Amino acid sequence: MQEKEFTEDITTKNEDFGINADENAAGTTHLNNPVEEEDVVAKLNSDLQEQKDKYIRLVAEFDNFRKRTAKENIEIRQTAGREIITFLLDILDDCDRAENQLEKSGDINQFSEGAMLIFNKLRKTLESKGLKPMESLNTDFDTEKHEAITQIPVNEKNKQGKVIDEIQKGYYLNDKIIRFAKVVVGK
Repeated sequence: MQEKEFTEDITTKNEDFGINADENAAGTTHLNNPVEEEDVVAKLNSDLQEQKDKYIRLVAEFDNFRKRTAKENIEIRQTAGREIITFLLDILDDCDRAENQLEKSGDINQFSEGAMLIFNKLRKTLESKGLKPMESLNTDFDTEKHEAITQIPVNEKNKQGKVIDEIQKGYYLNDKIIRFAKVVVGK
């Protein structure tokens, strides 16, 4: 089936160039006159140049695409944290104001209240961006979420294999773990 289609395709191409199908089948290719030979060669050269031009344009277009994509990736990486940094600047301003207030007044109670307000603002800002703290205390030790720093012996059976203490809090960002909790496990 494919052989028939291939033969028909060659026959069609040969007719386009003025080649007699019977002569081509015999293995000899004779054109009727030299003018036809020049026309066939000119047409082949024209087709070849056209295909070369298409190829060169395609390669250039792909190269431009590759360079543009690389440049966009670099720009995205450089500005990826821009939004969160912008939100954190407000909190940094609050910290600066608290520092200035502490230097002026020296009232520790007032500073303590201001610091707590700043800490809460920071937590709420990060939570609004998808950050969620991991609850680890008194839960079963899970190697998928926890990193055991040490194990300590416990007298109570219900605390064995459970997280006794949390050295460093773990966090989720949009329900994906971004930091494992460093914990102490009861044994």
